[in-house]
Amino acid sequence: MALLAARAGKRVLVAEVNAAERVAPLLGAPPAGPTIREASPGIFSVNVAPPAALREYGLQMVKFRAVYDAIFENRVVRHFLRVVPGLGELVMLGKILHEARAEEGGRPRWDQVIVDAPSTGHAVQLLRVPGAMLGMVPPGPLRSDAQWMQAWLVDPARTTAVLVTLPEEMPVTEAIELDAQLRERVGLVPTAVLMNAMPESRFTAAQAARLGPLESAAEPVGPAACAARLHAVRTETAGRELKRLRAALPIPTALLPLVASVGWGTAEVERIADALAGTEGRSPWLD
Repeated sequence: MALLAARAGKRVLVAEVNAAERVAPLLGAPPAGPTIREASPGIFSVNVAPPAALREYGLQMVKFRAVYDAIFENRVVRHFLRVVPGLGELVMLGKILHEARAEEGGRPRWDQVIVDAPSTGHAVQLLRVPGAMLGMVPPGPLRSDAQWMQAWLVDPARTTAVLVTLPEEMPVTEAIELDAQLRERVGLVPTAVLMNAMPESRFTAAQAARLGPLESAAEPVGPAACAARLHAVRTETAGRELKRLRAALPIPTALLPLVASVGWGTAEVERIADALAGTEGRSPWLD
């Protein structure tokens, strides 16, 4: 998605959330860490983690580093902050949303901010923190920040969710559950699903039926027939799960191909971007 946006001349920030970095290395750049760095032309990345995000948030509040060190680096205060429910998630999400609304020279700093969110349960926990904080904290700076963050998250003109899954039973079930949780617990409505690693259908039903008897043949026919039949079974399963996903989630679904590669890098990501662009040559999530 970031590559497609960059191809369209947009300036994009990709934020990973407290994870082992993948985005910058996939684009041939060193890991960014907590500092925003350009990974490739038009694409910047950052790995948002609680300690660095809390420090940045604290400095924004008190303005002066000496005051921050005196307050936030105090042993008692550090212990208190570690046990405040949801504070780590709030400052991480705050860092990302702060970048989303930041301006430079009278225009938005970024044309698009993409968040590579954690898996189902952790993603919901992260995204529902601002709303939960509104019912927990008294009026003040922390509550004010939670208010504007929640407003940004549930504004369909600013924020959308794109689900990512695989053509397998458990991932499809999780995607369906995540859609419901985002709608009910966060107020965020998913607008599309990406089906990763969708195998290509290579055989007709009649051809697939002929593969079984060939498995007992001598090499190389037997092993090749066995591998081909496994692919046919996987394709059938993938089609069944895709049908179940579409029946449960009536939103656009993009099918991304199963790519056979020894290692993943820029070339493989470019192939996925090409598939995501589709026949029209552009992604529906760029605008």
